[in-house]
Amino acid sequence: MFRFAAVIRMAESAKAWAEKARRLEDSGFDTLLVPDHLVGPRFAPVAAMTAAACATSRLKVGTLVFANDFRHPAVLAKEAATIDVLSDGRLELGIGTGWMAHDYHRAGLTLDPPGVRVDRLTEAIDVLKGLWRGGPFSYEGRHYRLDGLEQEPVPIQRPGPRLMLGGGGPRMLRLAAREADIVNLTMRVRADGAGPDTADGGPDAFRRKIDIIRTEAGGRDVELGTSILSIGRDTGPNSKAAWSAAAPEAQTDTPQVLAGDTAKICDDLHRWRRELGLTYFVLHHEADLTAFTPVVSALAGS
Repeated sequence: MFRFAAVIRMAESAKAWAEKARRLEDSGFDTLLVPDHLVGPRFAPVAAMTAAACATSRLKVGTLVFANDFRHPAVLAKEAATIDVLSDGRLELGIGTGWMAHDYHRAGLTLDPPGVRVDRLTEAIDVLKGLWRGGPFSYEGRHYRLDGLEQEPVPIQRPGPRLMLGGGGPRMLRLAAREADIVNLTMRVRADGAGPDTADGGPDAFRRKIDIIRTEAGGRDVELGTSILSIGRDTGPNSKAAWSAAAPEAQTDTPQVLAGDTAKICDDLHRWRRELGLTYFVLHHEADLTAFTPVVSALAGS
């Protein structure tokens, strides 16, 4: 079954934010996702998700994605459980290591090497899942230590909210295959946090990522998805896309770059589902909503 989400970053008022959420719900989108960055025009994710959930009845709310380095996982576990309860079980929690250099440098945070950040995220996922189970939870890791911590509320979704991990590099893909309910396939991010590594682009690299997921998952039911970075939009040097202008070009001939009318895009998504098993498509840029909404209306739930 196809599912669709859209990343929504801001609105000029509470009323406008609620209207955006309801518009997604009425158009057939399954989930509203918010990013987690310290720089740039974006709402903070916890408050934004709560407001969107209060304005809707069916729409799921989630993150693409929480930066693990910004919060202790015990804090995030309680925030997530609270949103899940207040939304009647509509939270879809995306989490990653944190990657964008501007976030770290301008906030005076240390951007550790990728391996350290992945190790820390691995422990954070253990903590999240442990606390969501309920009851006293203790943990002894290199990065986190908990001593009989018991949190209430526990999530409505059991054993916890659906977990989404974004993956581009092999380590993140293997972690996602083992731990996530949903994998959002992306290009690998450069170690210095400057942006996507365009050497990791193209259809062959995209298919290799899926092979890693399927091998490592070992039969686990993992939902495969990807972010749509461009729909027939300018991706040249003057592009204002959140990713670098080179990223959509590097992903030509992959499901992250779509072109054509509604019928052509629908055909392409059916092909990606048939050939690669992709069922979850995340619209990355709100500017593409007008072009993509007819596709969602045609395919959602099919």
